[in-house]
Amino acid sequence: MVTRVDVIWCLNPMILLQIDSAKYKSISSGFGVLLKEQGVKGFFKGWAPTLLGYSAQGAFKYGFYEFFKKYYSDIAGPEYAAKYKTLIYLAGSASAEFIADIALCPMEAVKVRIQTQPGFARGLSDGLPKIVKAEGALGLYKGLVPLWGRQIPYTMMKFASFENIVEMTYKYAIPTPKEQCSKSFQLGVSFAGGYVAGILCAVVSQPADNLVSFLNNSKGATVGDAVNKLGLSGLFTRGLPLRIVMIGTLTGTQWVIYDAVKVFFNLPTTGGAAPATSSK
Repeated sequence: MVTRVDVIWCLNPMILLQIDSAKYKSISSGFGVLLKEQGVKGFFKGWAPTLLGYSAQGAFKYGFYEFFKKYYSDIAGPEYAAKYKTLIYLAGSASAEFIADIALCPMEAVKVRIQTQPGFARGLSDGLPKIVKAEGALGLYKGLVPLWGRQIPYTMMKFASFENIVEMTYKYAIPTPKEQCSKSFQLGVSFAGGYVAGILCAVVSQPADNLVSFLNNSKGATVGDAVNKLGLSGLFTRGLPLRIVMIGTLTGTQWVIYDAVKVFFNLPTTGGAAPATSSK
């Protein structure tokens, strides 16, 4: 469901706006041009690498976040883990995302080419070997460093801000202790906290997102080329309003799904507590 929302409503016109601002002058015109030129099927382009890439990234990101959060908390000990919990959230999420992006990068490269270069490939099955044949296997990873530059700050903001927003919500805005709130109410708090965290993520990671789109779409291009063409202001603002809507909705929904799984297994929902440490 999230992948469909990503592809249909946001991802295609957002990337096209980033790549060709002369043709796609605004968000609304971007949808219109895409629909006129490619029809409804244009909004589904790149669904396979989106599904596979972000599924793998999500598995590594959320799984390793819990691992590293626990690992760093054990190293710090109970007292320092509670005192410096935000630093643990930041370190754990950065470590997890570093690994997750290695899994995401090849699919991201294929997805961007399919969505921004008409006629490049029908989908993943012919797009992936076409890149490998033309640029070698390393061609799938030429956007890895900008991807780290986009996703690591994004994920650090995503996890640390979410954990703190939820904790402050229960502490200052809700008179009832979290443990006494219904599970459905806690999931509502998770969505609201996730949406706000997503807005912050979009703002922090927007420049690197523009770089990733530009580099994957322009053969042989460098970061300097992207800065010269887009400008510093363009790196920060081009496509930002739509990305805020996309990332806010996506992040809020991710946290609801994530915490719903925890509820299903009778585990506490995320937020409102210091990182757990091993008993000695």
